[in-house]
Amino acid sequence: MERGQIHLDGPFDLRLTLESGQSYLWWREDGATYGSTDADTWYRTTTRATGEPAPVRVRQDGDTLTWESTVDAAAVLRRRLGLEDDLTAIRAATPDDDLVEEAFDDHWGMRIVRDPPFGGLISFICSAQMRVARIHGMQQRLRETFGTPVTFDGETYHAYPTPEQLADASETELRDLSLGYRAPYVRDTAEMVAGGTRPEEVRGQSYEDARETLTRYVGVGQKVADCVLLFSLEYLQAIPLDTWIQQTIEEYYPDCDRGRYAETSSALRERLGGEYAGYAQTYIFYHLRTGGE
Repeated sequence: MERGQIHLDGPFDLRLTLESGQSYLWWREDGATYGSTDADTWYRTTTRATGEPAPVRVRQDGDTLTWESTVDAAAVLRRRLGLEDDLTAIRAATPDDDLVEEAFDDHWGMRIVRDPPFGGLISFICSAQMRVARIHGMQQRLRETFGTPVTFDGETYHAYPTPEQLADASETELRDLSLGYRAPYVRDTAEMVAGGTRPEEVRGQSYEDARETLTRYVGVGQKVADCVLLFSLEYLQAIPLDTWIQQTIEEYYPDCDRGRYAETSSALRERLGGEYAGYAQTYIFYHLRTGGE
């Protein structure tokens, strides 16, 4: 086992970052449902950043993150938790807006995650019309059924399935994991990625082109594409227009409603400052979803 610590240079909140609806590829060691205010727990995930699947667990104590893994996980965590983001500069680049400022104040330290692109793609395909707990449950069942098992500290972790592992699954097997109508979407998209059509290939494309490219996957519309761009591929200007954000537009930014997804997203993105609009959107989303708590 390898252990280490990361000393945090800026504001960071591990619980907010991992429990704010950005990622379904982590889980709490204490088994508590996401949304618990108790942050005194290990958060678990797996990585293939060094080649073979490796378990990772991390917890926060003040301005220090402590991690344990079978590999040196410091670089993995810095990337996946957005620790290199200059959160103060990002906030300063956001236009003055009462709702955004209130959200920043109440949830300061939340970062944008960088999930592995394939896991992010599949998890957001599964997210359609689903509650957070059920989405997490789907991802855990996919891990346990198709993922490679790894023993760590006396326990068995399961890596998130590779594209090849999910491409070999039948629709029936996936439906048995409660994926419902999403089952063929997951299988067919996994087949596309296993065949060489990889989501990370959009890096370097303009934001609009990248979003359009991602919609080639089965079951991926503009909203899911925006989620993958924002939470896996570092397009920090992306604004996924889910139900919460649509309600936000209606109540707070009605002038941004253009009647069509792309045009409305563009208008809200400009309203929230452009380059880091996805950060502002994520803070607003979590702030309103939790009732401003």
